[in-house]
Amino acid sequence: MTADLLIGADGAWSRVRPLLSDAFPEYVGITYFELHVTDAPATVPASAALVGTGSLFALSDNKSIGGHGGRALHLGAMLRVPEDRLDTRGVDWSDTATTRAALLAEFADWAPEPTDLIRHCDDEITPRRIHALATGHAWPRTPGVTLVGDAAHLMSPFAGEGANAAMLDAAELALALVEHGADTAAALSHYEARMFPRFRRGGPGVRRRARAVLRRRLTAGHGRVLRRGGRLTALAVLPMLSI
Repeated sequence: MTADLLIGADGAWSRVRPLLSDAFPEYVGITYFELHVTDAPATVPASAALVGTGSLFALSDNKSIGGHGGRALHLGAMLRVPEDRLDTRGVDWSDTATTRAALLAEFADWAPEPTDLIRHCDDEITPRRIHALATGHAWPRTPGVTLVGDAAHLMSPFAGEGANAAMLDAAELALALVEHGADTAAALSHYEARMFPRFRRGGPGVRRRARAVLRRRLTAGHGRVLRRGGRLTALAVLPMLSI
């Protein structure tokens, strides 16, 4: 098969990316356990009230519980651990009861309000190692090939920007192709010149901004601090934004 243009929109482990770059996703130091609570107001009303209809962030001691609220809760329990932790922990992660018990042990010193989200979640818990491409990933202009979304700039999910960035990439690439007509090279140069700078920002600056947002939310009354056994957990409940 031949084509004038190849667009790599094939995600984290893109097979198109090697045509442009030798970059490979790296483990970011966080292992994520995907949790869901179906029909939360009916099954676990206290947990539903805790999360509300916005977003929940609870963080302490290199651990976090957070996610999105509503009638169905979509959450994650996160641990900053070595990449091989899932292999060396001695837990059968395919067994929900065993996984739930192991997670609750990790969060044993936390207040019960956030840990009830683990205790009462649906019987399907999926562990995932979180990977990302290096901040500022770019490539030299290559005729007839480009990338969008995670294939171009895979990031951890915690900023909530990955899907939005992919849609923006697609829209800007489509506009560039329409505007430049048959001149595909000019269209790709235009698209990449706009896309690359968006992903040069990151590192400590992003972490500082995230902490500042959390402090502002707590100060503004959009969260609270939970205490158990002298330990503090910052809990922010953010209202859902409508666009």
